[in-house]
Amino acid sequence: MDLRKIKKLIDLLEESNLTEIEIREGEEVVRLSRAATGTAVAAPQVVMSAPAPAATAPVATPAAPEAPSANALPEGRVVRSPMVGTFYAASSPDAPPFVSVGQSVKVGETLAIIEAMKMFNPIESEFAGTVAAILVSNGQPVEFDQPLFVIN
Repeated sequence: MDLRKIKKLIDLLEESNLTEIEIREGEEVVRLSRAATGTAVAAPQVVMSAPAPAATAPVATPAAPEAPSANALPEGRVVRSPMVGTFYAASSPDAPPFVSVGQSVKVGETLAIIEAMKMFNPIESEFAGTVAAILVSNGQPVEFDQPLFVIN
């Protein structure tokens, strides 16, 4: 992989809220990761490896908090994150949240926004019902398939 591409990926990682990014181009794999400690940001680490697992260098990553298990969720249908990004409960810091616990929602109604790569993506309700739980705090990073809401 071209060194200029790797430098652009490092710049992208530094400008975003991401802690890790992995790019595969043919048989080459580049993984960039950084460990956030408090408010200080560590410099990105670059690991290049061949496709063989034995040639892969281990990369130390910070332990992520465990997502709530299915048993810990309230009863109802779960709306999950379709992407990795930053969760926002409102369209702007001074705006009221899109939904709150106990509020009725319709299919297609906006529940929140996830910012990913400088794009704001609305998260719409897949179900009609009442919001039983909001499982993520405003401004919190979310992972793919992470539970966000429970709707009864």
